[in-house]
Amino acid sequence: MSALCAEVDRPRAVVVAVHGGATTARYFDLPGLPRLSLLRLGARLGFTVLALDRPGYGASEPYEDAFDAPERRADATYRTIDALLGTDSRGAGVFLMAHSAGCDLAVNMAADPRGSSLLGVELAGTGRRKHPEALRRIDEVRRTRRSTAVRDLLWQPEAVYPSELVGGRAVSSASPPYESTVVREWPADFPRLAPQIQVPVRFSYAEYEQVWRCDPEALAEITGFFTACPRFVTYRQPDTGHNISVSYAVESYHRSVFLFVEDCVRGRPAGDCRAEEPTS
Repeated sequence: MSALCAEVDRPRAVVVAVHGGATTARYFDLPGLPRLSLLRLGARLGFTVLALDRPGYGASEPYEDAFDAPERRADATYRTIDALLGTDSRGAGVFLMAHSAGCDLAVNMAADPRGSSLLGVELAGTGRRKHPEALRRIDEVRRTRRSTAVRDLLWQPEAVYPSELVGGRAVSSASPPYESTVVREWPADFPRLAPQIQVPVRFSYAEYEQVWRCDPEALAEITGFFTACPRFVTYRQPDTGHNISVSYAVESYHRSVFLFVEDCVRGRPAGDCRAEEPTS
C-alpha cells in the first residue's frame, strides 16, 4: 500500500486520513494547491499526518481482488500504518479521519479489537439514508444511463470549489471492484458496526451535503448507533458541499478536525505512544 506522509519530530498525535471513492490520497494534498492540504496544515500544527491510498488504490491497485473482505482491508491498513511509522513517536496515539466511502474502512478499523487503542475517529461525507436529491439522481441514472448524474451531485454547489476541481477530474481514480459492494451494504453495515466503537467519534457534514440526509431526524438516528463510544459529537461545516477537504472551506474544516484531535489527546493519560520494537 502507498501513502503521502508528513512527519514531524515529537508529534502531538498521528492523524491517518482515508479518502473516499474514486480518488486517492492526493485528495488530502493536491498538487499546486498547498492551501488545501491536510498534510501541510497538520505538520504546521505539530501533527504527523499520513494520507493512505486505501486498499485497491495506488500501489495496491494490482492486488485489488485481495481486498474483497472488509476484515482484510482493515488489517492491511493497520499493518501499513505500523510499517510507515515503525518505532517513530506517535505522540498521544493514532487518530482516524475518513471521508465518504472511506468511512467504511474507518468504521471497520475502529470496530476491530485494535480500534480500542485509537485516539478517536472523524467521519465526514457519509450517513445512513440518502438525500432526496441523491435518490432522484440515482433514479435518473437508471432511466437514462447518464452516468454523470450522481457524480455531478458530489460537486454542488460549484461555487464552493476551485474551478479546476469541479467535476473531480483532478482527483479521480479508478475504483476497485469491492467498492460497489461497500456502497450497497453501507446502510446496513453502519448501524451494525457503530455500536462496537469504543473511542470518541465526531460526525461531520457539509452545509450543502446532497448525497446523505443530515437533517435533525437523520442525525438523531446516527447518534443512536454509537452506544459504546465515550463521546459522540456532530459538526456542521458551513459554506461547502460533499467534498469538504477540497473546498474553499477546507482550512476551517481541517482546523476543526485538529481541534477535535486535541480534545481526544487531553482525554488520554500523558505519555508517549510508540510502536513496539519488532521481535525476531
